[in-house]
Amino acid sequence: MTIATSRRSERRVSPVFLGILAVTAVTGWATWSGFAEQPGVAVFLFVTAAWIVSLCLHEYAHARTALHSGDISVGAKGYLTLNPLKYTHALLSIVLPVIFVIMGGIGLPGGAVFIERGRIRGRWRHSLISAAGPLTNVLFAVVCTAPFWLDALDGVPADFRYALGFLALLQVTAAILNFLPVPGLDGYGVIEPWLSYNVKRQVEPFAPFGLLFVFALLWVPAVNGVFFDMVDAVLRALGISDFDTYCGQSLYRFWEGTNDYCAVSP
Repeated sequence: MTIATSRRSERRVSPVFLGILAVTAVTGWATWSGFAEQPGVAVFLFVTAAWIVSLCLHEYAHARTALHSGDISVGAKGYLTLNPLKYTHALLSIVLPVIFVIMGGIGLPGGAVFIERGRIRGRWRHSLISAAGPLTNVLFAVVCTAPFWLDALDGVPADFRYALGFLALLQVTAAILNFLPVPGLDGYGVIEPWLSYNVKRQVEPFAPFGLLFVFALLWVPAVNGVFFDMVDAVLRALGISDFDTYCGQSLYRFWEGTNDYCAVSP
């Protein structure tokens, strides 16, 4: 990769991101300590804030990789500050994914940093830029699940454990969806540089509708079942049970009331 530079002000972490990080830390502590009067509210704020942090890191990974691949314009666009308000489509990158988490508990791929691909040379670099975002979700999932597969859950409060399980579910679903080789998603961006010009030209008109196509397919019961079987298999391999993710989502959706089933240890 080339070594690119940017002004220090273009790389300074945004106060907006630091504020989101602070909310994550405070509500995570409240979930761990049981300080919150309503645990579900603390879990909701903790998971939502942590999910937004992961979305910011996802986009930062794209931008940072692009910077070192030759696109020095990403700094001037504010992409290196981790400020979600600087994204090309803040609504698609932040608001919509959060709404989908609240509605259905699925990690919707965000994605709205504009990379000037003409500045970048080499197909491998283009592929790596596209892969950097979902790989961040993979790393985030590994961190969230570490206490599970390291058998380090002794003394960990149940609510915090469930919150981590649900957060891991979001990261795994986001990574799998992002890596699908569908136009408009990062998975297609990974393989696109290796396709012929004619294939890319034929596929290009469908790129804006790729995500809509994926979600339409997920409404098909058979496809939905296969997708979530895959998600469950990954989570089980990382030591997270269906009980953990179910209770995590139940706590997250605190407005639906207390679930007595989750008060019983698995």
